[in-house]
Amino acid sequence: MNSKMQFHVISGRRVVATRTGPSAREVALDYMRAMGCKRDEISAHGADSFSWRGAVYRAQLVEPKPP
Repeated sequence: MNSKMQFHVISGRRVVATRTGPSAREVALDYMRAMGCKRDEISAHGADSFSWRGAVYRAQLVEPKPP
């Protein structure tokens, strides 16, 4: 697996960030920690999504654009 894949971090229907990382799970969690969310306030919801105070954040692999 490539360690430099690009992911969109999504909250609701909005893309709130685009980040690179090893996995969707790591990217979503890193984004939330960078926002200042405390580790004990974050709940996991599946393989690539987390919630904090009612907001759900998930990461999705960016699809390459066709030429």
